Amino acid sequence: MKTADICFHLKCDMEKSAKSVVASVCKKFDHDGIRIIDILREVQKRLGCINGDTMELLADELSSHRVEIEGLVSFYSFFSEEPKGNITIRLCDDIIDRFAGVKEIAGVFTDELGISMNETTADGIFSLEYTPCIGMSDQAPAALINDVVATNLTPRSARTLARNLKKNHDPSKLVKKRGDGNNAGRLINAMVRNNIRRKGEVLFADRISSGAGLRAALKRKPDEVIQDVRDSGLRGRGGAGFSTGLKWDLAARADAKERYVICNADEGEPGTFKDRVLLTERADLMFEGMTIAAYAIGSKKGILYLRAEYEYLLPYLESVLGKRRKAGRLGKNISGKKGFTFEIRIQLGAGAYICGEESSLISSCEGLRGEPKNRPPFPVEKGYLGHPTIVNNVETFCCAARILDKGAHWFSAIGTDESRGTKLLSIAGDCSKPGIYEMPFGMKVSDVLDMAGAEDPAIVQVGGASGEMIGRTAFNRRICFEDLPTGGSFMTFSSNRNVLSIVDYFLEFFIHESCGYCTPCRVGNVFLRERIQKVMNGFAEEADLEYLKDLSTTIMMTSRCGLGNTSPKPVVSSIAHFPIVYASLTRESTQGFQASFDIQSALAESRRIARRQSMIYDPVYGESSE
Repeated sequence: MKTADICFHLKCDMEKSAKSVVASVCKKFDHDGIRIIDILREVQKRLGCINGDTMELLADELSSHRVEIEGLVSFYSFFSEEPKGNITIRLCDDIIDRFAGVKEIAGVFTDELGISMNETTADGIFSLEYTPCIGMSDQAPAALINDVVATNLTPRSARTLARNLKKNHDPSKLVKKRGDGNNAGRLINAMVRNNIRRKGEVLFADRISSGAGLRAALKRKPDEVIQDVRDSGLRGRGGAGFSTGLKWDLAARADAKERYVICNADEGEPGTFKDRVLLTERADLMFEGMTIAAYAIGSKKGILYLRAEYEYLLPYLESVLGKRRKAGRLGKNISGKKGFTFEIRIQLGAGAYICGEESSLISSCEGLRGEPKNRPPFPVEKGYLGHPTIVNNVETFCCAARILDKGAHWFSAIGTDESRGTKLLSIAGDCSKPGIYEMPFGMKVSDVLDMAGAEDPAIVQVGGASGEMIGRTAFNRRICFEDLPTGGSFMTFSSNRNVLSIVDYFLEFFIHESCGYCTPCRVGNVFLRERIQKVMNGFAEEADLEYLKDLSTTIMMTSRCGLGNTSPKPVVSSIAHFPIVYASLTRESTQGFQASFDIQSALAESRRIARRQSMIYDPVYGESSE
């Protein structure tokens, strides 16, 4: 047989295989377009990529259009049009891992596998790439190898790991020593450690009665449950701090036949990992909080949106749901309450930081690109599939379950007047005891640093990349909504770290993660980073600092969602708290004031710069969410 004939037959066989895979996967999910993210995830796993031909097959099977499939593949970072290796090694590239030596780890993998970053070996077995924060900042450097987590990497352990992979091609065999708690169980089987350093009385109390919160809730009327949550003073733990009870009340009062409860477990904020630990050790409590919320607002269906990086937790989480169904705590007539029906499904994400914003998350659950929705209407009025929807994060639902168990007054007696209860902090960076700390709201930054064994602390980033950067003069400030709010990330850096390199990283992160929908965020952050690099290189003038402030204000005021509303904060807060650093690198202006950012004139340039092509270019006002 001629070579051309052999190639032809191989191509035909591949096309038949792809068609068979696409057909079987779509059948598995009942050809439901809402489940397209799940469909794409499975097709990607089985075929190694989602190329143009596969997109055509998917469009035919789902009665969709190729452009819609292509829009999803190009949006989510875990999808690829080009073939990926059977084993994809994703090295975490957040600021903590960079300072911990991830570049050296990358060099080891490059040397052992014979490929550079973003390349695949010739035999199609290995792919090597960087990925943003994977929720392991307390045990950096870390990596995802398919869905197996490798932690506390050193050049030596990375080389051993790479050689083992080359020998057996089985990532699961890399787990030689399991972590603590449920990480050591058969269903998780991970080397990840919880690193719970300080237990509080709400979430990590030694004795928490399973089902107590739900039993108490079902003895009360739905509106009484909502009132209990309101009386407790519980505010959303994702960062925005909106009243949880008020959110539930608005959804319950909305005129609708269907309502939904969604748990946001897409903690992609750099330096945040507290939800990872709650999902590992308090999953039942989280599902109980969701069930209580469903009873309170009259919902029959819920969704746990689990970030792709936490896929290793999926079998365990499914088992917890199974146990709750078996115990009568999910399904029909829950806990004997006639007429109360509620079910939860788990929706895996596909790698998109923006999906941590509630309207973007809802879009993703609907099988769309994770782009923010216009507001109003708000999700409590018109959310998932157009129905009233409450979106709270893992920590919030866990708190709600405890409030129904122990009482609103018990919870409200902890913390400060405006910040009730405890807060989980994910502490990482230059400290001897990184990990999870549960503490009452109102704790001073200096006290937190002491507990964590911070080494010569000079810079603290509170609230992740979108939070506030402070210096030593502000270490007397308190962790609470009325002073320093945070979704949970608390990164500490010693005096030998470069403030501007940290700011530069955060801007790099936001440029990479912008959904590309609106101009201020898509282009403005690029211009901010260019000017920050000008300062770093010592070429900036005083006018450049005014430009940074002016552009930051423009981006925050005109971006349509939380990402753009907060992305300039590292710039603004670093200028405010580290003026000497900027002054030492800035020369007196030799020319007049430079023109600030012109949104309209940047449109043409934005199309070239944007990482993800936007379909709509008019900026609209948005609001940050939990």
